[in-house]
Amino acid sequence: MKVVLINGQNHKGSTYHIGRILAERLADVEAIKEIFLPRDLNHFCLGCYSCIQDEKKCPYFEEKKGIEEMMLEADVLIFTTPTYCMEMSAPLKSYFDLFYQYWIPHRPREYMFHKKAVVISTAAGAGTRSAIKSVIRNLTWWGVPFCMKYGISVGASKWDEVSERNKTKIEKDMDKLSRRLKKAKAGKPSLMIRFMFGLMAKAKKSSVEGAYDANEAAYWREKGWLDGKKPWNCIAGMTDESKSPS
Repeated sequence: MKVVLINGQNHKGSTYHIGRILAERLADVEAIKEIFLPRDLNHFCLGCYSCIQDEKKCPYFEEKKGIEEMMLEADVLIFTTPTYCMEMSAPLKSYFDLFYQYWIPHRPREYMFHKKAVVISTAAGAGTRSAIKSVIRNLTWWGVPFCMKYGISVGASKWDEVSERNKTKIEKDMDKLSRRLKKAKAGKPSLMIRFMFGLMAKAKKSSVEGAYDANEAAYWREKGWLDGKKPWNCIAGMTDESKSPS
C-alpha cells in the first residue's frame, strides 16, 4: 500500500505524529511520501484564471505537477491539520485553492474517484469537527468516494506534552482505523457526487465555443464524459496517458 501524508503545517506536532502513526500501520516506511505545507507549496492562488484556459499556464504548475504525481500513485491520502481558529490551517486551505481545478465543475481527475482518504485534526481544546468538515468538503468536490476522519482534543500544544493516557488512546484508535482502511474498498461515490457530476456534464455539453468554460468542456469531451462515461466506472489502473497530470 502506498500512502501520501499531506501535512497542513511544517512542524511535527501532535497532528503530524498521529498521521505518521497511521501511515506506518498502513505501509512500509519506503512506501510513505510526505508533503509539508507551506514548505512544499508556498503560494496562494492568484485568481488569474490562467488554468481555465490551460492548466500549464498556472505560475506554480511545475510544483503542483510533482505533488499531483505523488497523489496519483497513492492508495491512501492522509490529510493532517491542526485546528486554527476552528478551521483547517491556512497553508492547507491555500493547497486546496491551488488545486481547485480538481473540483467536479472544472477538470476532475479520474483517479480521485477511486481514492481512499483520511482527515486528521487535533486541537488543544475544541474545533476539530469544523476543521475536518472543511477538508472533507473539498475532497468530496474532488470526487473522492471514501473519506474517514479522526479528531481529538489532546489538551496540549506540543506532542511531548500530550498525556500518556491520550497517547495510548491514539495508538489504539490508529490500530482500529488502519484495520478498517486495509479492509475497505473505495466503493461508488456518494449520491451527491454522482448528482453533481451529472449536472456538470449537462452544463459542459451545452457550452459553446468562446464560453467561459469552453476549454473545460473540451476536457470533459476528451474523457468521454459528455457521452455518458463515468470516471468511477473506469478501471482504477488507467493508462499512463490518462493518469498523467494535464
